[in-house]
Amino acid sequence: MRSVRQIRQYSPEQVPDAVLKQLLRVAQWTGSSRNTQPWHFIVVTDREQLRKISQLRAPINWLASAPIGIAIVLDGERDVSEAYDEGRLSERILIAAHDLGYGAGVAWYGDEPQEADAKRILGIPAERTARSIVMIGRPISAKDPRPNPRRGGRKPLSEIVSYERYSK
Repeated sequence: MRSVRQIRQYSPEQVPDAVLKQLLRVAQWTGSSRNTQPWHFIVVTDREQLRKISQLRAPINWLASAPIGIAIVLDGERDVSEAYDEGRLSERILIAAHDLGYGAGVAWYGDEPQEADAKRILGIPAERTARSIVMIGRPISAKDPRPNPRRGGRKPLSEIVSYERYSK
């Protein structure tokens, strides 16, 4: 689990249909609040669509190089629980892709106007919630190619864990 990374650099190698189907099954069987399963998935392989999405904002320009994306569309009925479900879902896909020898990275479209543009590109009805797409492919590097990458590593447990009551 500690070796799963957000991947932003992919080889052009296609993702086999059998791998895609396994990832979609993982998504299908991910738990959701009250088992509402408030999602629909759009598999995106069209280079032009991926290019358009990558141009919504500079920090997600890396997604155009991935061979495939799974856009997550939510019902748009329960903001808080659907946001929680979306996080569980995207993380499960990242872990499953890693387990299958692939890499995955989550890209958020951005603020409301950018989300609206992503919905238009992908033909998603306005009343649905669509904030993210999970990109999948063979990783060529786990290094963050963006101009201002965040420092890696983790804070020590002593800085992030309290026992019985909050203390900092």
